[in-house]
Amino acid sequence: MTDQTLTQFFQQTVAAQGSAVAMRYREDREWHSISYTELAARVETTAAGLKSLGIVHGDRVAIYAENQPSWVVADLACHALGAINTSIYPTLPPPQVAFIVNDSSAKVLIAGNAKLLANARTAQAECPSLTQLIVMGEAEADALSFTQLQERGQQNPFGPGAYEAAWKGIKPDDIASLIYTSGTTGDPKGAMLTHKNFTSNAINALALFSKGGVTVTTDDTFLSFLPLAHSFERMGCYLALGAGSATAYSEGVKTLQEEMKTLQPTIMLCVPRLWEMMQDRVVDKAAKAGELRHAIFERSLEAAKECIREEQAGRHPGMSLTIQRATGEKLVFSKIREEFGGKFRLLVSGGAALNPETALFWRALGMNLVEGYGLTETSPVISINPGHAARIGTVGQVINEGEVKIASDGEICYRGPNVMKGYWNNEQATRDMIDDEGWLHTGDIGELSQDGYLKITDRKKDIIVLANGKNVSPVPIETKMKNSPFITEVVLIGDKQNSITALVVPNIEKLREAGFTEADDKKKIKSEIDANSAALADFEKIKKFTLINAVFSIDTGELTPTLKVKRKVILQKWAKEVSELRGDE
Repeated sequence: MTDQTLTQFFQQTVAAQGSAVAMRYREDREWHSISYTELAARVETTAAGLKSLGIVHGDRVAIYAENQPSWVVADLACHALGAINTSIYPTLPPPQVAFIVNDSSAKVLIAGNAKLLANARTAQAECPSLTQLIVMGEAEADALSFTQLQERGQQNPFGPGAYEAAWKGIKPDDIASLIYTSGTTGDPKGAMLTHKNFTSNAINALALFSKGGVTVTTDDTFLSFLPLAHSFERMGCYLALGAGSATAYSEGVKTLQEEMKTLQPTIMLCVPRLWEMMQDRVVDKAAKAGELRHAIFERSLEAAKECIREEQAGRHPGMSLTIQRATGEKLVFSKIREEFGGKFRLLVSGGAALNPETALFWRALGMNLVEGYGLTETSPVISINPGHAARIGTVGQVINEGEVKIASDGEICYRGPNVMKGYWNNEQATRDMIDDEGWLHTGDIGELSQDGYLKITDRKKDIIVLANGKNVSPVPIETKMKNSPFITEVVLIGDKQNSITALVVPNIEKLREAGFTEADDKKKIKSEIDANSAALADFEKIKKFTLINAVFSIDTGELTPTLKVKRKVILQKWAKEVSELRGDE
């Protein structure tokens, strides 16, 4: 049944799998576990603590923290009270924290550590609604510790039957969370996501995985890496809770590979940049393993890729390719997988477009990387590749209970039980997004195959219109250019120009390793652009480009918290270079 609350969803798992491990986390260099029964007890105590602070149904509680068990405990405690979790990315600075707190009128803010608490204090000066700060660490003069919050809950418990009555009184259509869009332009908007939005999405996503031969069970361990403030990672949390799986919390990119090797997780959700980064590491390590081993790696990898291409086309690979692939599996691929724990059954990419070559790489190594698609406003999954039936270059099949139609201009429109209630305090933006028939207009351009696989071709608002009226979709071209190891980022420019130009961030480290000097850089990048442009129409090809010395990041504003490029910000930051490119026209 998809029409239920998140607390019902959670309590069903507690009743069925109480002794199973729900969470794993590291503290004092040691890994610890929390069972579902223990987790449920912590949630009840925390809910009682929030209630003692005056939090009631409909109140907003902001969670501003890194991933950790207490994040999920606080989230589930809000659900049990009917309070609304206002999620804030831990990377956001005080002005943006203040905007979200003020927009949502949050009463309580729970900070993940002392640094985030300091940011929250700065924001609090501008937030009249915010009356209580809590920190997931040592208590401070103006803030309760999370432990003290739970102690308040123990001192002021629910009466007999009152807790169960409270969470059973929550309705599936009640708002569970406000998740603010990261906003590539303008102020973020708070998507009102209901209990039913989340539970229906989790249940239908699990069903689609099972359809493709990957059933998520209590034997699985999710590795949580993306921020829980993002709807994609939040769905991973709820998938695990619904299936009775364990979730292990990563401490960040620096410890990620060691965590994979130690914990041997089976499922992970992440954005394309992580898979690309890890691909580069594998390739670099193979290149340094000696001439013979490198040759075996490359030959086996190419054979495995060709086998997959044949299988994707509905053909059986030939004997020679099959033997080379099997040799690679025995000598190379199994050892590479061991470096990542050796147990991964499912890797899911979302949040941005996945380069098909990256998907092909990981699948060639025997790691089941599949791409999905969705928006914050759809809680988030619209479609996903069904496990072993994945089709590279697509974002999979539409989930059960969901409908997709392609509008006359190519825009993907979606309707289903996971579509948000609307934007908080913003009826006009809601009407702009969801029409009178309930279709949510995604802003993405795509196509749907006859057998139900969805393909994204571009963002509607990103399409470049040249002076001659030709339309150019930048994202596929930018993705293609980044197949070069010497190109880190590409941002296409071209509106009302005669031809396509670009800002290019070169990979200086790779260029120097390959023996190129600074004087060689532009010539080498041009050759890489030309090599990756063979399949493009002439009007789609980059005619001029400028190299920029930059590292795009969240902190410096070029990337959203989910690592999407903020095109408008980049064009403003490098306005001089953009102007010169346009002037060259």
